[in-house]
Amino acid sequence: MKELEIIINGDKLDRVEQLLSRFSRSGIFVTQGFGYGHQQGFHQVYTRDDNRGVKVLPKVSVRTVVSDDKIEPIVDRLVAELGSATFGDGKIFIRDVTDAVRVRTGERGDEAL
Repeated sequence: MKELEIIINGDKLDRVEQLLSRFSRSGIFVTQGFGYGHQQGFHQVYTRDDNRGVKVLPKVSVRTVVSDDKIEPIVDRLVAELGSATFGDGKIFIRDVTDAVRVRTGERGDEAL
């Protein structure tokens, strides 16, 4: 199993939800926050002023856990649908999950998803 954490601008949340629901029924967890990447919060920089500071931007983190065989198709589709070739498109983090337990039934592993 793998955990996907998809960090995006909030306006892309509906597209991510729709895409993930096509591949998996395991659910999602959404967190709102603020942050920046390599551009330090600036979409385009047209200044020579090095004292422009850091600007945190609103972001959304979407987390889900899926079986190993679904990872590549999901990631490929996310990149194709969310990418606009501009700074701020987001990041996808993929982590190993060693086990999962459904509390209601005690099911473990892929069955718990």
